[in-house]
Amino acid sequence: MLFSSLVFIWYFLPAVFLLYYLVPWKQAKNLVLLTASLFFYAWGEPKYILLMLLSIVLNYLFGIGLDALRGRKARGILLILCLGVNLGLLGYFKYFNFGAELVNFLLGKEQIGLKEISLPIGISFYTFQALSYVIDVYRGDISVQKKPLYLALYISFFPQLIAGPIVKYHDIEAQIASRSTNLTMQAYGIKRFSYGLGKKVILANTFAQAADRILELPGEELGTAITWFGILVYTLQIYFDFSGYSDMAIGLGKMFGFDFMENFNYPYLSDSVSEFWRRWHISLSTWFKEYLYIPLGGNRKGKWRTCINLFLVFMATGLWHGASVSFVLWGIYYGIFLIAERLFLGKWLRNHPWKWVNHIYTMVVVVFGWMLFRAEHMRFAKQWLVNMLTWKKGIYPILMYADGRLFFLMAVGILLCGPLQHMFPSLKKRLYRQEEIDVWDVGIMAGIVFYATMLLVSNTYNPFIYFRF
Repeated sequence: MLFSSLVFIWYFLPAVFLLYYLVPWKQAKNLVLLTASLFFYAWGEPKYILLMLLSIVLNYLFGIGLDALRGRKARGILLILCLGVNLGLLGYFKYFNFGAELVNFLLGKEQIGLKEISLPIGISFYTFQALSYVIDVYRGDISVQKKPLYLALYISFFPQLIAGPIVKYHDIEAQIASRSTNLTMQAYGIKRFSYGLGKKVILANTFAQAADRILELPGEELGTAITWFGILVYTLQIYFDFSGYSDMAIGLGKMFGFDFMENFNYPYLSDSVSEFWRRWHISLSTWFKEYLYIPLGGNRKGKWRTCINLFLVFMATGLWHGASVSFVLWGIYYGIFLIAERLFLGKWLRNHPWKWVNHIYTMVVVVFGWMLFRAEHMRFAKQWLVNMLTWKKGIYPILMYADGRLFFLMAVGILLCGPLQHMFPSLKKRLYRQEEIDVWDVGIMAGIVFYATMLLVSNTYNPFIYFRF
């Protein structure tokens, strides 16, 4: 079930909201949210609800075991077993065929047969959340959760279940046990959900149609101009698609009394690749920093060890996004730039007088990165790269796939992805203002929801990029 679907907006969410606030007891409220979350997941993938329940039960038991073995050597073995089970389940569903193809390629024959395995929606997100809990218990950062209901709600909570933000257990442990809401918080939650819905349905879906139509054409028949246009439209699509979904998740959390971390901070305003990754998919970046980069040694063991750690983290980041060579290379691609900025490029970016060059450099890196990210096969990426770097006329004009509405929304998208908020800080403050919701806010929210509903009624095209992960 998509947040940007009519079923969710007009049936599921109102029903859950009303039931949640009609139930007077705190424990019953958590039970309502857990039941709603399981129903939400089962709506789209009923056969994989058992897999998520298995993850909940296993990690609950692992947490109990790690707490009971405190101070014993066997505790480390149990943690390794826990990591192996969680990553093993993720690896089987997400990477089995990728690994089999790689082994067969290296051996030069089909040694391992491929399987028909469909990827459970959100498995990368809820697995990382479960790992956050057990690792925090092992470290002693949190107390073990002995109430199964609380841990089940943390892992399965529907606002961030299928697309994040990745919520670390220690960040919302207290909120699960006890939280309060008021009309101001609920109103702000509706506001953030409405803005996210507008990003997704009005902007991202429009960009997606154009990007898909262009980038699904034979690459050798595309010219330089239309290839660049298709990748630029995709650059806008992925930002408004994912940041819109994150806004909706944050808004939904607020409606039920939860504070989720911000997942985006205008990444396309960045002046370096390092800054881009501090602003893009913040919850994933901080997860890898906290649970992989720092345990590897972070930047505490010298310059070259730091570079190796960065490389490993971003290779893992690429692999987390999907089981294909293009995703791994995408992670390595960013790792190389981050290492370069750590060694020498960052110093030059900070000290030279032409600061506008920094932004151009960053966006060029990002756009070429999205080209690699979008490619389902490396032959697509290779052809698009050739098209973008060498002039070709091609046989498809841009105007065959773009109209006035698309150009207008692209202009709106470019302004709203950061430049307008940067030029007018008061606008940014107003967008994120929580203390007061005035009549203008209500009017804008109503307009967005009404227009988005009309688009959803008249058009069934409603993809979501991060369902692949």
